[in-house]
Amino acid sequence: NLKLVGSHVGISIGEDGPSQMALEDLALMRAIVGSTVLYPAEAVATEKLLEQMATVKGVCFLRTSRPKTPVIYGNDEQFPIGGAKVLRTGDKVTIVGAGVTLFEALKAADTLKAEGINVTVIDAYSIKPLGKKEILAAAKKTNNTVITVEDHYSEGGLGDAVAGELSCEGIKVHKLAVVGIPRSGHAAELMAAFGIDAAAIVKKVKSL
Repeated sequence: NLKLVGSHVGISIGEDGPSQMALEDLALMRAIVGSTVLYPAEAVATEKLLEQMATVKGVCFLRTSRPKTPVIYGNDEQFPIGGAKVLRTGDKVTIVGAGVTLFEALKAADTLKAEGINVTVIDAYSIKPLGKKEILAAAKKTNNTVITVEDHYSEGGLGDAVAGELSCEGIKVHKLAVVGIPRSGHAAELMAAFGIDAAAIVKKVKSL
């Protein structure tokens, strides 16, 4: 019955460089049988998920982000383990983010909306168990197409979690993730370089 919290994850920690950037932690923790893996995007979600994690038996991992992120949920918002939050609705494609990439997805949605392209954005705060019900329902309304965006290597993270649950449902999943060993740099520069920022999401949506 072990509770773990991992910080300094992903390329979004910036200047500390690759020796400090956990980019395979979601894959490691997802691989443990019976584990629970959570990834809140902001303060309210973190508090609510931490409270729940304390009551769940077994190995639990909460992935936290170093960058400051805006509070987007009210204090009365609930975050059931195994759920997901739909923050934007559209008919073009469903974008699934978690942690820092959720905010990149929201920026991309606003940019696309200004151009007449409406997308659905989902906060996948529960990686394992995944909020399959919410993601699948959204995908069926967006041409059976999902884009996942994660500050993690492409192997074993959010994209693989979504693809593993939805591929058998006839949903096509496109993964945006970190490929290759990163370098030290500003978070925004690194996210752009590895194709997981808002601009990369906009480009991917338009390519579909």
